[in-house]
Amino acid sequence: MNAVARSALMIAAFAALSAARADPSDAGAYAEAPRDPLLAQVIEANRAKDWPRSAELLRGALAKSPDNADYHNLYAFALRKGPSPDMKLVFRHYQEALRIDPKHRGAHEYLGEAYLMVGDLAGAKSHLEALDGLCFFPCAEYSDLKRAIAEYERRARR
Repeated sequence: MNAVARSALMIAAFAALSAARADPSDAGAYAEAPRDPLLAQVIEANRAKDWPRSAELLRGALAKSPDNADYHNLYAFALRKGPSPDMKLVFRHYQEALRIDPKHRGAHEYLGEAYLMVGDLAGAKSHLEALDGLCFFPCAEYSDLKRAIAEYERRARR
């Protein structure tokens, strides 16, 4: 392989790596964001940590679009981050997101984090494994869940 081809390959690899590390709360991480003003409102509410507002927006969106994996994922996220999360409801919506889109990296990451919240390390690791298979390069979702698992294990040793 000549130097020009190697350089082009390296540039493509770095571009793919940068795209894979996109913040899942960022509009660019969702394919529908440019066409879906609701996602922009949800992202704004999430950045402000206004979890009840985010959940309210998504509850309404799910009533109209029950087969939208992003809506289920973000709804479960807002519920999980909000006060007194109903973990049964959280798990139901993450699982629905994955039923609709089994390769939804955000849902795998967040479901793994939810498992850690209820003390299910094996459940969290199963989603880390799934992300390992979904991410060609290390992706933000894999890295974030791996870090959360390591922190969970560190606290458990204390």
